[in-house]
Amino acid sequence: MAMQTKRDYYEVLGVSRGASAEEIKKSYRKLALKYHPDRNPGNKEAEEKFKEAAEAYAVLSDPEKRAQYDQFGHSLGGAGFQGFQGFEETFRGFGDIFGDLFDDFFGQTGRSRGGVRRGADLEVAVEVTLEEACLGKEVSLSVPRRETCGSCEGTGAAPGSKKSTCPECRGVGEIRMTQGFFSLRRTCPRCHGEGERIEKPCPGCHGSGRVEKTRKLNVKIPAGIDTDSRLKIIGEGEAGERGGRRGDLYVRVIVKSHPVLIRRENDLYCEMLIPFGTAALGGDVAIPTIDGKVKLHIPSGTPSGKVFRLREKGVPFLHGSGRGDELVRIEIEVPERLNEKERAILEEWAKLRGDSVGTPKKRGLFDRFKESL
Repeated sequence: MAMQTKRDYYEVLGVSRGASAEEIKKSYRKLALKYHPDRNPGNKEAEEKFKEAAEAYAVLSDPEKRAQYDQFGHSLGGAGFQGFQGFEETFRGFGDIFGDLFDDFFGQTGRSRGGVRRGADLEVAVEVTLEEACLGKEVSLSVPRRETCGSCEGTGAAPGSKKSTCPECRGVGEIRMTQGFFSLRRTCPRCHGEGERIEKPCPGCHGSGRVEKTRKLNVKIPAGIDTDSRLKIIGEGEAGERGGRRGDLYVRVIVKSHPVLIRRENDLYCEMLIPFGTAALGGDVAIPTIDGKVKLHIPSGTPSGKVFRLREKGVPFLHGSGRGDELVRIEIEVPERLNEKERAILEEWAKLRGDSVGTPKKRGLFDRFKESL
């Protein structure tokens, strides 16, 4: 039977010959996650691809072996690839790449050996008005979070007490798991990776090393922010465990609806009802904006549906200078009741113009705006 030809290691990992060590590591990690036996139980093809990727990485991640491979190919100048002694050997000498890999499998992202863990991220929601979102505002927040216990300084042990070695992992913080031919390590479930057991828990935190407290913060809402935007405040999340760095705080901004103004990106829309006389004869009307009311002149003979643009009366651009506009659509108010004198005058006016009665059609505010522009 013909011997199967090995594929080029660079081709196996999907990188160029000039790829950096980080690019090789990143590509291998992606393949290892994809073809890992735990994710493909009983799949021989995935198992072979996993081994093939591991062999390629074992050579290309070693500068000396990579140089030999580039010069001599798979023979490595006569040394050749020695293979793995059992599948477990596949994982030796790969630095911290498998620490990240196992974190993805077992949901332990943010942990490291010795029990050091990054604190959890937190999210709080804050409501602001449209004016506050457009002009910016500083808000005060009360954030409940876990802080490092002051009594035990985060160790979880009562002052003066000792810790003992975990009998499950014998102080290593990890246990070895074997699944058929496949062997790997994971965080010890008994000591959670610390390698130690607390004999006498701290009364202040009950052995957790952290206590519940409320943190008061002043957060600046930037001008121009939109609803559901998130502000990231680094280092204001929960405290980490055993010296782990603190998580981050995310502030989700919810902009309340305005009774008159409608926002579309950086422009504002407003519909203004004006008296029939003002539309026919002209005049000034007060228009609401986020800066307060401004005067808008209505020329005589302004028809219903006419749109006026107020330059730079809209929402400030969040990243950059300037502001959007406010667009004002005019609707003419028709009186519901007329006295005899008013009716007589309008009937005479209608006769002079030869007007006839029509049927109005109602549409949504934003639809009418789009038709008018």
